[in-house]
Amino acid sequence: MDRRVGTLLGALIVAGVLTVRGAFSESAPGVDHKAVNLPDKTVLAPFSDAILSGNTLYLAGRIGLDPKTGKVPESIEDEVKIILDGDKAVLAQAGMTMDDVVYVQVYCSDLSLYDKFNNVYRTYFSKDFPARAFIGAGSLLRGAHFELQAIAVKK
Repeated sequence: MDRRVGTLLGALIVAGVLTVRGAFSESAPGVDHKAVNLPDKTVLAPFSDAILSGNTLYLAGRIGLDPKTGKVPESIEDEVKIILDGDKAVLAQAGMTMDDVVYVQVYCSDLSLYDKFNNVYRTYFSKDFPARAFIGAGSLLRGAHFELQAIAVKK
């Protein structure tokens, strides 16, 4: 199991979001699962933008690539905005907002960027901030500085 997946599952179990049975079983009895994807999704990687299970939305890891160039923008702030705007759009597809987000996990290739990340991140929430982990990581896909995963629960 990938270290990041194991870390996320462990955090979710400790937080009470998942039970051990729920984390590894195909589905909980009586709960429907539905893929949520942006209508203009161009990435053909084998995963969905999110999975809606009951009233809980599990957002896939997202990096901040400029949609025009397919590359990480020069500005750290622009990279963070691309990530969060993408998650905001996926949440909207599921009828949710950023204020429905309950847990965020951020992987960062350079922990000195923590304050720059937070300066943008804090502008995306109007109520209480979700629980969050900010984890130092090695290199990220395509030279990204951040990868963000999230869980939202419809209020």
